[in-house]
Order: sequence, then C-alpha cells, then structure tokens
Amino acid sequence: MAEVLPPADAHGRRRSRRVILALRALLQTVVALVILFGAVKGMNYLVGTRPELPKRPVQEKSYAVETVTLVRGDHAPQLNVYGETSAGREVELRSLVAGEVIEVHPNLKAGGAVSKGEVLVAIDRFDFEGAITEAQANLAEARAALVESEGRVKLETANELRAQEQLEFARKDLERAEELQGRGTVTERTLDDRKLLVSQRQQTLEQTQNSLALEEARVLQQQAAIRRLEWRLENAQRQLENTILRAPFDAIVRSESVEVGRLVGVNDEVVSLYGSDAFDVRFTLSDNQYGRLLAESGTVVGRPVEVTWFLGNEPVTYPATVTRIGADVASTRGGVDLIASIDSSATQVPLRPGAFVEVSLSDRSYTDSFRIPEAAFYGEGTVYVVRDSRLEPREVNALAIDDGYILVEGALEDGETLLATRIPEAGAGLLVKDVNADPVEPDDVAPLSGTGSTGQSG
Repeated sequence: MAEVLPPADAHGRRRSRRVILALRALLQTVVALVILFGAVKGMNYLVGTRPELPKRPVQEKSYAVETVTLVRGDHAPQLNVYGETSAGREVELRSLVAGEVIEVHPNLKAGGAVSKGEVLVAIDRFDFEGAITEAQANLAEARAALVESEGRVKLETANELRAQEQLEFARKDLERAEELQGRGTVTERTLDDRKLLVSQRQQTLEQTQNSLALEEARVLQQQAAIRRLEWRLENAQRQLENTILRAPFDAIVRSESVEVGRLVGVNDEVVSLYGSDAFDVRFTLSDNQYGRLLAESGTVVGRPVEVTWFLGNEPVTYPATVTRIGADVASTRGGVDLIASIDSSATQVPLRPGAFVEVSLSDRSYTDSFRIPEAAFYGEGTVYVVRDSRLEPREVNALAIDDGYILVEGALEDGETLLATRIPEAGAGLLVKDVNADPVEPDDVAPLSGTGSTGQSG
C-alpha cells in the first residue's frame, strides 16, 4: 500500500517548489539585464571611437524656373467665339415663260457646281419664235403705212402752197378790178366774178389745210402704232430669251425641280442656287465684348477676323471682314450678332453653308500694358520679378485674359525678367535659376510641382 503523507508535509513541499520557481525567474531577469548593459556599453564604445567624417557645407536650395522678358506696349487680347457659315448670295430661279422643258444642265442636281452664264434649263422656243415673226410682220406693215401717210402729207403740203399762190393771184386780180371799176372801165358783174373767184380759192386753201391736218394726224397715229408694235417685238424677243435660264454667277445647286419633258408655268420654281465664292459667317459677341469694341473705335464694321474650319484634325483658316451687324439683339444667345464676309480665294478648300467654325478677332487694345503667362499671376495680383537670381514681389492689376496669358498693369518696368513657372513656395528672396540661361546642378535644385495655371479670372 502507498504511504499516505500527513497534510503538513504536502504543504511544505508546495512552498519549496514556489521558492525555486521565483529564484529561477529572478536569475533569468538578472542575466537579461547584464546582457542589455553590455550591449549598451559596447555601442557607446563603438560610437565614441569611430573616426570623424568630413562634413559637407550646407547649401541653399534653388528652384529651376522659366522666365520671360517684360515688354510694355499696346496689347489686344483675342476673342474666340463660334459661328455658322451661310451663303453670301442665294437665288431662286423661276420660269418667266410657260412651255415644255427640252434641255437641262447635266450638273443640275443638289450639290452640283455650275459656272456663270451656263444654260441651266431650256424651254421649247417654237411658239416664241412665231410670236417674233408675227410682230416683225405687223411692224413692217405699220412702217409701210407710215411711209404712205407721210407721202400724202407731202402731197397736201404742196397742194397748200399752190392754193395759197392761186388765192394770192385772185386777190391781186380783185384789187385791179376794184381800181378799174372806180374809173368806170369795169362793170359790176366783172367785179363780182373776181370776188367769187377769191372766195373759191379761199375755200380750196382751207380744204387743203384740213386735208393736211388729217394726214399729219394719221402720221402721228401710225407712229404710235409703230412704237406699240416695236414694244411687242421687243417683248416677243425677251420672251424668247426667257426660254433660256442661265446661271447668274458661279454657284452650287441647292435644289432643282425640272426634268426634260416637264411642262412648266410662269413663276414655277426651277432651281435654287447659292454662290460658290461668297460666304458669310454669323457669330455672337456678348454685350460686354461688343461694348468694348464699340467704345474703342465707334463701330465694328470693317474689323478683320479669322475664321477656322476644323476638318478632322486639320484646321483651315479663312480671312474675313465684319460687314454688318444683326438687325436685332440676339437675346436668346445673350449678345449681339455680327456678320462677316469670308474671303475663300486664299485656300483651295471650298466652304459650305452651315459649317460650324471658330471665329477669332482682336478685343479692345490696352495701352502701356504687359502680357504675362497665367502661371506668373499669384493670388489677387502678385507677380515675381527675378533680380540677381532671387524673387522680388510686385503688385499688378489684371486687365484681361488672352488665351493662357493675362494683360496686366502695375509696378513693372520694360525689360525686367519675370518668373513664368508656378512655384508653391514662391516668396520674396527665394533663390531661382533660369533653366534657359545656366546649367542646373541636380543636387542644388528643389523639385517643383509643375507650371499649371493660376485659375485667376482676371
């Protein structure tokens, strides 16, 4: 059987085991502290005995920047707006006579090109040629009748002269008879015969004069008839000419509505054309933009502009000149419409109506101003001039924005060097180096965040 220990002995053994465990933990702690103390001492020894290294001199960091030279002058920002082209000349040709179409131009289709003077449509001429023949015959008859009437006028004129002569002779004979009757050598009957003869000659003269007046009136009537027939002949000739419709200028066909064999009536629309060498562009300026241009020169008519048509990635530029102002304010577009005439002769690329184009023109001119990059403008109006490789702040006023540039005026001088690179740390006295002037050491140059725009609106 196993020996059973009394309770007092079991309690003593448990206490002995705890003491042994405590002594062991204490010994481990002492050993760890000794090792740590030795490591610290060794490190201090190594640090204290290391050789001295040569120290590099502390150098001030400089920033690689780009600069521009300030130029004082009269600067005008560019206004870039968008517009739409339209035909400068348009016409709808209508038939001036009725008849059957017998000929049509081969290019008389939408988009076809025709030249000035070319025959577009021809109408059957038979009836109109017959009208000319009839008018010519009537005119010839009237002219022949006029010659006959003029001949009778000449005859009656000669008869009038003879009647006047005969009347004069009869009067002289009567006067001699009256003298002789006073002497008693002529009878009363003879004197009466002489008076009767004078009366008859007077009547003959009056009849001749009346006949002459009638013949002269017939001549006037015939002349009036001739003028009327001449007009009819001219009208018939014009009607014949109107059977041919010709292109009034070099043009592009917009639409057509005729074919050979079709019967057309007077005033029927035949073809719609627009000029191939005359185009306008309509664009809108805001009230402020229009007001600035108007205040500068008093008018915008005659102002040169540039029109750019983007064909894929290829821009085609056309010169243009403002010719007129829109009749009404473009309230829906918030401004004033301007119309410019485009000179398309300078390029081989033909324009078309309805093209969406970019229009550039000069804004008002600002005298004694400076044109600086947007990246050079800080805060509400601070720029930095580079003097002896250090930045010097200057205060300026923004006048206008010009496509990545700002027009300013202020404490700047012509010929000074201006910081053009955006530096977040920019400030008075900052050391910089112009990358376009001197080579830059990589170790001496602080990295930059970029040269982005300031975002100022001017």
